[in-house]
Amino acid sequence: MSLRILITGAGGYLGRRLLEHLRQQQPHWQLIATSRRTPFAQAAAGLIWQPLDVSDRVAVQAAFAAHRPHAVVHLAAVLNPPAGMSHEQLRTIEVDGTRHVLDAALAHGCQQVIVSSSGAAYGYHADNPAWLTEDMPLRGHPAFAYAQNKVAVEALLDDYRAQHPQLKQLILRIGTVLGPNTDNLISDLFRKRWVLGVRGSQSPFVFIWDEDVVEIIRLGLLEQRSGCFNLAGDGAVPLAQIAAQLDKPFIAPPAWLLKGALKVLNYWQLSQYHSDQVDFLRYRPVLCNRRLKEQFGYTPRFTSEQALAAFIAAQSTAAPA
Repeated sequence: MSLRILITGAGGYLGRRLLEHLRQQQPHWQLIATSRRTPFAQAAAGLIWQPLDVSDRVAVQAAFAAHRPHAVVHLAAVLNPPAGMSHEQLRTIEVDGTRHVLDAALAHGCQQVIVSSSGAAYGYHADNPAWLTEDMPLRGHPAFAYAQNKVAVEALLDDYRAQHPQLKQLILRIGTVLGPNTDNLISDLFRKRWVLGVRGSQSPFVFIWDEDVVEIIRLGLLEQRSGCFNLAGDGAVPLAQIAAQLDKPFIAPPAWLLKGALKVLNYWQLSQYHSDQVDFLRYRPVLCNRRLKEQFGYTPRFTSEQALAAFIAAQSTAAPA
């Protein structure tokens, strides 16, 4: 079966890994890779690259009209916004961009949309249950535009699913992605000389290996799957254990002290983190993957602990002698 797959955000880490995986596993598929800024070094068989800003409604409609994809994998998002990017700009890219993709998909006969949501949509709250399942409320967090935008995106998807049931939706609430070359806010925390936590909080992390994520997307496309699934390896790893596995000191000041320190550091532009983001470390959303295993039929090859170990091993191999 030959499919045309349009991928937004294809220039990002996960997008590049997905392109590589699909080209290997589904060589007869035609891939339309779109990205706001990042061009690809060269064209390849079965791959079309097209610059695309999903916040531009007209451009999105034109791209879908030109390629008429059978399915779209919508990865476009801004996890680590550049300095000066406002919450309004982020919302235009992530929420309005999703609306533009959905409208174009409907207008041009697309059969399926796969959307990368996030465990961040559940939010960072003291009363989060020990394990979060897909039927629990999405509460986001006012200090994190990314989390708030994911909540808004999923509300938008709910509306479109009710009004346009013919367009299959596969929503993936992804935990912290690790891979050999992962470079994000979390991996940046782990590359520092120490691991920072919050006193009195275990701060357990769930990890998902990047190869598991792209294989789940491939299977979702191949089988035209729909539904909503948490993506995480089995188990969770507390920050103190992460520090031990990294062989780094674990520093856990009280929340009030950490907030004060971050406020000063951020004022002097010495930290990318804000004082109101302490909840990000203190109240981690821990994703239950039971539905992924039982209903989707996929068990991640790496547990959270194994994914962390593989990431550490890859960093050690890449480190200069």
